[in-house]
Amino acid sequence: MPLRINPSILAADFANLERELNRIRTADMVHVDIMDNHFVPNLTFGLPMVTRLVQVSPVPLDVHLMIDDPERWAEGYALAGAASVTFSAEATDHPVDVARALRAAGARAGIALKPGTPAEPYLDQLDEYDMVLVMTVEPGFGGQSFRTDVLPKITRLAEAVHGRGLDTWLQVDGGITPETIVPARAAGADTFVAGSSVFASDDPARAIAELRAAIAV
Repeated sequence: MPLRINPSILAADFANLERELNRIRTADMVHVDIMDNHFVPNLTFGLPMVTRLVQVSPVPLDVHLMIDDPERWAEGYALAGAASVTFSAEATDHPVDVARALRAAGARAGIALKPGTPAEPYLDQLDEYDMVLVMTVEPGFGGQSFRTDVLPKITRLAEAVHGRGLDTWLQVDGGITPETIVPARAAGADTFVAGSSVFASDDPARAIAELRAAIAV
């Protein structure tokens, strides 16, 4: 099973994003957090920024929308060229409709669950999603500590995905380091978002390699 490392530019130098992207060209994708200061108490990037990042990034964009009203906004990120677009389950009453619109626009469709959001309501819909993102911190800010209490949820999702023979990726985001990536992988995750542990390093490529080595089999 392929394992993916997607560094988060939330921890990068915002004044030099093209340079920062080139420092992680050994990654699988780059994770881009979109926050609207409504769904979460922080404000980051928007569609114009993503459009430009698509043009200069050496790796595909993995966009994570932490915004209200994904029915209105999500499709635009797919049309801008993001390879994967994930929206928050708690932000919509119609997650399947959003996922189908993303797929129709040419992107992988992901759904994100906050730490306190149970997986069970979404298990019967797993074939509608190309990825489920389990937040291992409360969304809104980088640099938080990994929450081990979400590990059983990852395992429950992994069992459902494998039991149905689906190719749905299981992503974790929040506090991922060479230490915490190990239990996340053991629980069943296969796609890992790492911010500070990569971009705070003097050598992001080495940091990515260390994350891969920690979960090598």
